[in-house]
Amino acid sequence: MCDASIALLYAMPKEIDSLLRESPGASLIMTVAGVNFYSITGDIIAVTGGIGKVNAAMATQLAIERFRISTIINVGVAGCFQNVDIGTLILADKFVQHDVDTTGCGDPIGLVSTVNVVEFPTSALQKAKTVLDAIGHPYLVGTGATGDWFAIRGDRAKWINDTFHPLFIEMEGAAVAQVCLRNDVAFLALKSVSDCLFGNDKYDFNFPKAMENLNSVALQFARRING
Repeated sequence: MCDASIALLYAMPKEIDSLLRESPGASLIMTVAGVNFYSITGDIIAVTGGIGKVNAAMATQLAIERFRISTIINVGVAGCFQNVDIGTLILADKFVQHDVDTTGCGDPIGLVSTVNVVEFPTSALQKAKTVLDAIGHPYLVGTGATGDWFAIRGDRAKWINDTFHPLFIEMEGAAVAQVCLRNDVAFLALKSVSDCLFGNDKYDFNFPKAMENLNSVALQFARRING
């Protein structure tokens, strides 16, 4: 077991590329069950766990067990339910799982069994806002909807919006939050808008533009959040 205070948890290797390039001394520490762990600074590691809820949950548990992590920050791109500029940063205040449905058993839509909650709040939201304000990069605050579905425009996106009223949608955040909750580990999430699901503009998924500022802000955020 190794020691690190904070883990930046990503889904895709291409989401972490700029962080590794811009972090002198960054190096691969280990690979466990296909999950890559990188040393970024003395007390910060970065993790690429894979796309989707199961991959995210497994990577989170491994990070907690292998590195005595006290805070996990989920970082990545997301679709937005508002028509905002691509690359807009979002600080999550909570997450829901839009693809969990046990209403046939009498449960509310989105209720996650075992923990028995619908909403997974992030940790120390006010402190996180203060840190981002000090960094000076503009951001929005809102709820994320997580599920094993790459969101596109259409009836399903409209149902998720009308049911859960999220600001953004992605595929890992709530799973990370659920594992952190069960392990009593602080959880935060910082996302960048890669596409907008509503609006009159032509639908456009723009990954490079979404990543322009995300990792530089995420690393500054991680360095300050435990201070």
